[in-house]
Amino acid sequence: MDIFILILEIIGTIAFASSGAMIAIEKKMDIFGVNVLGATTAVGGGIMRDVILGLTPPTAFSKPVYILIAAVTSTILFAIAYKRMDTMRWIIKSEYYDKLMFWCDTAGLGIFTVVGIQNALGIVQENNAFFFVFIGVLTGVGGGVLRDIMAGETPYILVKHIYACAAIAGGIVCVVSGNMLGSAAGIILGLAVTVILRFLAAHFHWNLMRAG
Repeated sequence: MDIFILILEIIGTIAFASSGAMIAIEKKMDIFGVNVLGATTAVGGGIMRDVILGLTPPTAFSKPVYILIAAVTSTILFAIAYKRMDTMRWIIKSEYYDKLMFWCDTAGLGIFTVVGIQNALGIVQENNAFFFVFIGVLTGVGGGVLRDIMAGETPYILVKHIYACAAIAGGIVCVVSGNMLGSAAGIILGLAVTVILRFLAAHFHWNLMRAG
């Protein structure tokens, strides 16, 4: 199980770091800015989670491998943009860029939501489903919120399709099915629900009601 969660964390870190780095490149930030935004997106939610859970220092600092993975991912993307800026501009302006960003965000959201829940389950002994789901959603959306604020954008979770709601639904499924079928089933089903809801929301343009 530990290996499975580690693999998920690495995939999620790469996905979120790519998301942050690409936005930084789009905003014409320098290599330091690209790395900061990539790393913040990748580990920001986990740091928030660990602070609430009372883990000091947060895992991102006690096990800097995740920041290192985010930095390597961000630097590779920056190097591609630096050497092939014309190609990168074409990618950013193409329809494929939006799809790439969508799947990076969706993968990171689903993975870190269920991983956040597993971290909370390993520390908090009492059966508090609301708290576990809250921690999972915070882990999933926290880095993206920090990314958007630092990039000068309205946080993605407030304006784009069904985002945080997908994480909430996936988190609930993860907790409930985990109690009934075991941790592995909870992780897989929670991740699947989050990703499927995000895909359906984007495909059918589902949004929450807005005033005006």
